Amino acid sequence: MKYKKYLGIVGTLALSFSLAACGPQDSGDQSKAPKDDEKTKELIVWEDIEKSAGIEDAIAKFEQEHGVTVKVVEKPYAQQIENLRLDGPAGTGPDVLTMPGDQIGTAVVEGLIKDLDVSEDVQSIYTESAMQSQIVDGKVYGLPKAVETTMLYYNKDLISEEELPQTLEEWYDYSKEVTDGKKFGFLALFDQIYYAQGVMSGYGGYIFGQDNGSFDAQDIGLDNEGAIQGAEFIQKFYSEGLFPTGIIGEQGINVLESLFTEGKATAIISGPWNIDPFTKAGVNYGVAKLPSLANGENMSAFVNVKSYNVSSYSKNPELAQQFVEFIANEENSKTRFEITKEVPAVKALAEDPAVTESEAAQAVAEQSQFSELMPNIPEMNEVWTPADAALQTIATGKAKPAAALKQAAETIKGQIAANHGGK
Repeated sequence: MKYKKYLGIVGTLALSFSLAACGPQDSGDQSKAPKDDEKTKELIVWEDIEKSAGIEDAIAKFEQEHGVTVKVVEKPYAQQIENLRLDGPAGTGPDVLTMPGDQIGTAVVEGLIKDLDVSEDVQSIYTESAMQSQIVDGKVYGLPKAVETTMLYYNKDLISEEELPQTLEEWYDYSKEVTDGKKFGFLALFDQIYYAQGVMSGYGGYIFGQDNGSFDAQDIGLDNEGAIQGAEFIQKFYSEGLFPTGIIGEQGINVLESLFTEGKATAIISGPWNIDPFTKAGVNYGVAKLPSLANGENMSAFVNVKSYNVSSYSKNPELAQQFVEFIANEENSKTRFEITKEVPAVKALAEDPAVTESEAAQAVAEQSQFSELMPNIPEMNEVWTPADAALQTIATGKAKPAAALKQAAETIKGQIAANHGGK
């Protein structure tokens, strides 16, 4: 599982307007019919599930300033490109959508999103890594709206901040002391590359190598010595019963979150998406960066960037770009953070009291120092399934890490050659 999945689509009321004009067979005064540039324009914006409240005020202001109606539809952001493939050509898609940074390359190759004419001054307000996620072959295809990394959640009723283990090895020892089959110490979804890469990369593993800042899809490091070393340590949590079998596989995330909210797990690795659910569940939790490893390196994490992008099928692309620049500016990014708690990508807001007073935002900011941008090239699509399959065989003890990761790397290389021409 690459991201936190949400269920459901929030419906919205469609706004329509009618035009009163005489037909060519009528004798009415055609000069009274509104011209195209006098008609009320409409922008359709796809926003993430339960996140539209963060942009309500900004939208109202944009509508007033531009004489436009903005219709917001909530859809799971990781699935919006999939929806656009069908709705775009059908004429029912959005003008503006939101998507994860690792999908940018695929969307560009498929011609689903437009490149934007964004000035250097506008680009400069965002963190370098966040802005880089939106650039393909030197062209800008969107503006960042939020950044996220995984972090450590811990239950303050079970462990104090002073007692918190600082390394993954210390968490392993702690788990051996407290785990009894019903209660657990530290838990993570290490059967998924999204989470396991944090350990593997700390020992020198990587998904794609980089050449002058660009990802090299021919250089795969998922089966190198460091990746294997990290996977061997991960396997110990499963083989020694420190992780329950229920957190392996598709439903694992639900089991992991339930154990934490029920007070049956001291600490878990998760992301900012659980701040609100855990708060509503009444969990007395704290958050911190991910622990360090035995070699002194900090656990890494993927920096995922959420962005606003303009659909290639938009009938009002210039207005859509104006909307993207407006909705992602510093003022509106701050307001959005205060409502949604998603950490903004605007550099200046890192020192804003609204952000600095948030424990979760500070944990994300601290972890970002040890994290890596999620590859945004189309070849990344070929990584998830083989890598997760290999990690699940490692978690269940069906394969040794070296053999499983070697097979995954070979499968990924084969799929890249077949689906991307080996480029």
